[in-house]
Amino acid sequence: MPRRRRAWRSPLTRRILAINVAVLVIPILGLLHLDQYRQSLVDSAFEALGTQGRVFSSSLASTAAITSDEGIERLLPDITRPLMRVLFSDTEIRARIFTPSGELIADSFMLGGPSEQVQVEELPAPDDMSTLGAMGRFYDYLTNWIPGLGDLPVYDEAVHQNARDFPEIEDALAGGSPGVARVDRRGNLVLFVAVPVQRYRQILGVLLLTKDGSDITAAVHDRRRDILVVFGVALAVTVMLSFYLAGTLGRPIRKLAHAADLVRYGKGRQYEIPDFSKRKDEIGDLSIALRDMTEALWNRLDAIEGFAADVAHEIKNPLTSLRSAVETVARIEDPVQQKRLMSIIVDDVARLDRLISDISDASRLDAELSRAESDAVDVGQLLRTLAEVHQATADDADPRIELDIAEGARLVVSGLEDRLGQVIRNLLTNAISFSPPGGLIELAARRDRAWVIMTVSDEGPGLPPEKLDNVFDRFYSERPEGEKFGTHSGLGLSISRQIVEAHGGTIRAENRMAEDGSVCGARFVIRLPAE
Repeated sequence: MPRRRRAWRSPLTRRILAINVAVLVIPILGLLHLDQYRQSLVDSAFEALGTQGRVFSSSLASTAAITSDEGIERLLPDITRPLMRVLFSDTEIRARIFTPSGELIADSFMLGGPSEQVQVEELPAPDDMSTLGAMGRFYDYLTNWIPGLGDLPVYDEAVHQNARDFPEIEDALAGGSPGVARVDRRGNLVLFVAVPVQRYRQILGVLLLTKDGSDITAAVHDRRRDILVVFGVALAVTVMLSFYLAGTLGRPIRKLAHAADLVRYGKGRQYEIPDFSKRKDEIGDLSIALRDMTEALWNRLDAIEGFAADVAHEIKNPLTSLRSAVETVARIEDPVQQKRLMSIIVDDVARLDRLISDISDASRLDAELSRAESDAVDVGQLLRTLAEVHQATADDADPRIELDIAEGARLVVSGLEDRLGQVIRNLLTNAISFSPPGGLIELAARRDRAWVIMTVSDEGPGLPPEKLDNVFDRFYSERPEGEKFGTHSGLGLSISRQIVEAHGGTIRAENRMAEDGSVCGARFVIRLPAE
């Protein structure tokens, strides 16, 4: 039964959609990573914290440092703490001062000294329970799958802090101002910058600045959100264009397949292959090819039906004669009549044998021509060989063969040498049967640009002008007077035309005309494409 497939179940649609979406998703996933963008924001934040730290450390060294009687300089905690609160009260930066020995002496988030331990910290905003808030949390959950912060060290603040908790402080004591990024227990980004506090090249302590990286995370999230919005729009357009493209490709292909099934399973010729030739693309070419193929199949079926009818008609004649002779020979007792009837029976059997052999050859010719490999065939050499074979077996009364082959011309065609030889032998046999005793048959070959022209000419009575094309019909027989009936099946010229056309050539018949306008023989002209 004909197969029908819904558009949304089409494998072609799914493949086009998958490929287009994959091409869109792959770069989007790369953009969502945003490592370079995040790192540039972190570097900018480190640079800003370092600048602020150097300015504050210079102020601190000049205002909060004293020199003892022993000449040792140190920072005064009582001066350092209020100065830190004043400088960092309006910022989100946390500042801590550690002595060279590692002791924490001041913290901008602590009211009072370290012993009082009253910490000031901004509480996080309450969760938004609205639909938009839920969508935002779902977006954060999805974006947390994307790599980026998982490779950072975790910051877990101790109750009693010491410089040993921060490796960057040791680097600052050596004269540097490194920046370190960490994540807290909730996965939030935290930035640390340690700046040495020094006076007259003597390090009095280390200023550790800490800044919440939520603005950086928010900026990255905003960029991801913008990318996802663009991705959503692009995905919708891609899906619509994919379905349009799949429909443009798949719909006509489905129609062609359905029409082919109808032609296959239907009866008669009421179904036709749709004509998409106006598309001017591969599907249009496919439609034209399928229509031409269907037409060729119908023509082949017509040819097979006609061939079968012709074969039945041609076989019926000798069978009728054979049956009549057999029935008659059984009823008569005259030996002479019996001998004559037996002769008729033998002739009819021989005629049937020749007819069946020629029919078998004609029926398998198409398959052989389609499967066999073509070779280069030298037409001039082929004609010389056939002429030599004829001369070697001819009697004195048989016609003579004269060759007229162009010298120096490349007379090579691509084809099957045996079948091309069969064509020349058929024409040569036909010419011999019509030529008078001692007549002349001319075999000629020449080059005409991209064609090789061969001719077989005789000195017989010629052909009826109205029958010049009919001589190539199956079972057509126009034999010379006096020839025994049934000697030829009438398939020789038909097979010859079939072979020549299979080689991309043409064959035609014409009469040779004398100077006085009378017919002086027949000529068969074969045109084959040169190799």
